[in-house]
Amino acid sequence: MARSKILYVCSNCGFESSKWNGRCTNCGEWNTFEETEPVAPVKTSSSFSQQQTSVKSLSDKLSRLGEIGADTDVRYHTGLSELDRVLGGGLVKGSIVLVGGEPGIGKSTILLQICQFLGEEHSILYISGEESVRQIKLRADRLNVTTESLYLISSNDVESICSTIEETEPDIVIIDSIQTMNHRQINSSPGSITQVRECTNLFMHTAKKLEIPIFIVGHVNKDGAIAGPKVMEHIVDAVLYFEGERHLSYRLLRAVKNRFGSTNEIGVFEMMDSGLRQVENPSEMLLSGRPKNVSGTCVACIMEGTRPILAEVQVLATKSGFASPRRVTTGFDYNRMAMLVAVLEKRAGLFFGTLDIYLNIVGGFKLDEPAGDLSVALALQSSLLDKPVDEKIIAFGEIGLGGEIRSISHVPNRIREAERMGFEVCILPKQSIKGINPSSYQMRIIGVSNIKQAFAAINKIAREKEATDKGED
Repeated sequence: MARSKILYVCSNCGFESSKWNGRCTNCGEWNTFEETEPVAPVKTSSSFSQQQTSVKSLSDKLSRLGEIGADTDVRYHTGLSELDRVLGGGLVKGSIVLVGGEPGIGKSTILLQICQFLGEEHSILYISGEESVRQIKLRADRLNVTTESLYLISSNDVESICSTIEETEPDIVIIDSIQTMNHRQINSSPGSITQVRECTNLFMHTAKKLEIPIFIVGHVNKDGAIAGPKVMEHIVDAVLYFEGERHLSYRLLRAVKNRFGSTNEIGVFEMMDSGLRQVENPSEMLLSGRPKNVSGTCVACIMEGTRPILAEVQVLATKSGFASPRRVTTGFDYNRMAMLVAVLEKRAGLFFGTLDIYLNIVGGFKLDEPAGDLSVALALQSSLLDKPVDEKIIAFGEIGLGGEIRSISHVPNRIREAERMGFEVCILPKQSIKGINPSSYQMRIIGVSNIKQAFAAINKIAREKEATDKGED
């Protein structure tokens, strides 16, 4: 008996190969090929003329761009302004939104929470392949979800689910989760690459056909990526990731892909006993409990989409007990910190060669914008010399390899946010002052061209404060 053909599919990118390889030739990842059986092709006519007669022309469905109406109610508001911000203003009709994150971070919680608001005017179908309807009811009671427009189904048969959606035509559908869905015509277990891809594809066709928005929950693998091939992320319209440490109460919802809005926006939430609570002022949250008169801390302002956020940078430089000093970063790129340390040693005369360096961004936040370089450099110098940076100083700017401070964008928005949070002095690139009017702000604005000028400005402010304190005494 002839052996059925076997395919090997990369679990990272979905690349198919007839033989197993240690490294994927498409994405370069190691040990990602998994054995699977190919999907049987749909039987079609062998004759080309017969295929031509069965094909239906789509000329009657052509639409001119100007004739297509843009309805004002094309988006649904979810009741959470932070979620609406990440979605680009609300949930678009006929869209598929993939929500990913680690177990227990709040994916199912936030989707069940928005049912309370959406259920006031819309019908919602919640389909779970992991929990029974009674378990969902218990979770709904804990989250105070009492809407009568929420309908529950516990099933993992994707064909039956799509048939039910077409018959009932709910306004919104929630699938929890895609890794539990099963297509009966595919001979592989739920959660496999083929199952995830084909089930997502079937949901996509259903959503576009009926113009029903669908939320899909996706689990993540050990590397933090959504389990399943990358082609799954190409199928959906938006991909939202929950970020944050499980032992911390704060969660960040970030848009990795969004066909209907910006991919730079984030939503900030706090996990409470009664569910997720949105944090409308993340700067205040990240700066709460900040120590006073402690060396090694400085505040940075970074842009997440259109929103400026203030984050505290903490650095501890101490004598190492090892032959090779340790360098540890949390919430900041390790290679970026190594570059900044090298620039400070070469251009500013500071020496970190025998010191352990620990860098932390408070609150589990990730500082991945080059505008945070200047704050990190000031915190490094402060910890090395054990001289605190004044708590009313904020700094932002990109540092080049020559020690120069390079210009950044969105300077007015950053200054206004710092001014609103009570900061009195702002150190920024000298080139960025040309695009603003310093006299229109109440805070003191200092422009610097290189890292030495930034350190001199910090020392000058410290001397002025010391002289003022002595004068008051």
